[in-house]
Amino acid sequence: MKKIILLFAVVMMAAFTTTTMAQTSATVGATAAGSKLIVPMTLTQTSPLHFGTINLLLGAGGTVELPSNSTTRVISTGLAASSIAPLATNAAYNVTGSNSATYALTLPATVVVTETVGSTATMTISALTARFNGAATDAITSTLSLTGTDNFTVGGTLTVAAAQIGGIYAGTFPVTVDYN
Repeated sequence: MKKIILLFAVVMMAAFTTTTMAQTSATVGATAAGSKLIVPMTLTQTSPLHFGTINLLLGAGGTVELPSNSTTRVISTGLAASSIAPLATNAAYNVTGSNSATYALTLPATVVVTETVGSTATMTISALTARFNGAATDAITSTLSLTGTDNFTVGGTLTVAAAQIGGIYAGTFPVTVDYN
């Protein structure tokens, strides 16, 4: 009889035993998600880079420096300032993009301008510099405002050869801005 009761107890335990398994997954209460959208940058020129009218003196040549934040030219000997139009202007630009984003400016190392009336004479503009939104010093990076705007001006140095041909000189150069 003991054997039957023992057998009955084993069968009953087996019938009421539940299978337990180890946990195979876990849940986190809150996982962070998001995205960053940037507004395409725009760059608009509002004024050209122009060194103004310059008098050639005795064929000596020289340089004309136009600072990035001023139209007051620094003219070397061999050249003289003229008040005849056009007057000197800094290249000026407006930038728009994502609010408070930083960006970098790229300027060329040199710019070549060519005489426009039947000649192939050229002059070189070098040492291009930029000044952002009233900053105290030249720079190549800036930060857009809380409304996503900024502006800057560009200056440089024009080199006039000793036997430079008189005339009107013109050219173009690339200016690029991009998010950092």
